[in-house]
Amino acid sequence: MSGGTAKDGTMTGAGSAASSAANARLIERFYSAFGRRDVDAMLSCYHPQVVFSDPVFGTLAAAEAGAMWRMLNGRARDLRVEFRDVKTSESNGRAHWEAWYTFAATGRRVHNRIDAEFQFADALIVRHVDRFSLWRWAAMALGAKGALLGWVPSVRGAIRARAAKGLAAFRATGP
Repeated sequence: MSGGTAKDGTMTGAGSAASSAANARLIERFYSAFGRRDVDAMLSCYHPQVVFSDPVFGTLAAAEAGAMWRMLNGRARDLRVEFRDVKTSESNGRAHWEAWYTFAATGRRVHNRIDAEFQFADALIVRHVDRFSLWRWAAMALGAKGALLGWVPSVRGAIRARAAKGLAAFRATGP
């Protein structure tokens, strides 16, 4: 394999390209498993010390992140996931993904558009950050109240508190 090391310590040449391609396959494997609702395969893409964050659940450590994916996959009866625009380097990556599902708490249809960023360590995802409009999500998931008040900090806080409470209850009784 050709390639070398740049002044900043990053790989150059073929080694870097191989790592980047492997990271792209890792992201593709994660979202393909998500589309199949294969949580074990999803979690096999995560580093044991993974940190996940998004606007609803906030920042979750490894066990919490795993429980979140199990809970979401278990509750979504009509989930459909698509992903695209996977871009990676040796240490970072990003992708766009979309999810269509019925929000269990209200029975309302949601089409969430998410931009994800990743960091890699030991050929696994060690940091996963999902970004999306919480206000837009609240409008779809909660209806008029979410559309009118989803931007208000207290409503955002209530959404996050409800998600945390649901995750804690799931962890207490779930697998």
